[in-house]
Amino acid sequence: MNNTIDGKKILIVEDEPKLAQLLKEYLLQSGFVPFGLSNGLDVIPWVKDNEPDLILLDLMLPGKDGIEICRDLRRFSNVPIIITTARVEEIDRLLGLELGADDYVCKPYSPREVIARVKAIFRRIETSQAGVNLEEEFSIEKERMEIRYLGILLDLTAVEFRLLSTLLKKPGRLFSRDQLLDQLYEDNRIVTTRTVDSHIKNLRKKLSVISNELDPIVSVYGVGYKLEL
Repeated sequence: MNNTIDGKKILIVEDEPKLAQLLKEYLLQSGFVPFGLSNGLDVIPWVKDNEPDLILLDLMLPGKDGIEICRDLRRFSNVPIIITTARVEEIDRLLGLELGADDYVCKPYSPREVIARVKAIFRRIETSQAGVNLEEEFSIEKERMEIRYLGILLDLTAVEFRLLSTLLKKPGRLFSRDQLLDQLYEDNRIVTTRTVDSHIKNLRKKLSVISNELDPIVSVYGVGYKLEL
C-alpha cells in the first residue's frame, strides 16, 4: 500500500448519510481511515481533539455552515480542506486566501474523483516534506521580471510574468479566472475573464518549447487554473 496515504485520517463532514457512507467505503478501499460528522457544530471540537490529516467539508450543514467552519479552522490549523458543494457561485470566496480551502468538488460528483483529489493533496505534501524546491523547475527574478523554467529563460510579457508568478506563489492552489485577472493589469482596464485563457494558452506554448512532456498548468473546467509541480 502507498505509504503516503496508509493510515491517513480523513474527516468527512456531510449530512447526507448515504453519500457519507459511500465516501467512507471508497476511502477505506484506498487505504485511508475515514471518520464522519453530520453537524457543523461538532467539527471544531473534533478536529482539536483528533487532528485529522484532511477534511472533506460540505457547505450546507445543520448547526454551522461550511464557510464559517472553514474560517474557524484556519484560525488554528493548516489541515488540508476539500470543499464539497453544489453552490458553485461560492467557489471564488471559498478558494480565497481569507478562507484557505485547498480544493473543491462540485455535487453531484464521482467518489473516485474525490479520492483522486485527496491523493493529489497528499502527493503535494509529501513532495514538500521531501524538500523538493520550486527552483528545481522554476526560478524567479522579481526585480528583472524574469522566470527560468528548467534553467532556461522564458520570453514573457509583463502580463504573463505576473500570471505565472501568481500561480507559483501557491503551487497546487486553484485560482479562479477572476482571482487571476486581478493580478494581471495595473491600470484597472476592463477585460473579460477569457483574457486569462488566452494568456494561459500563450504560457503553455512557451513552456512546451522547453519541455513538451510536462504541462505544469492544470485547467479546472468552468473555474480556473492551478500549477501542479
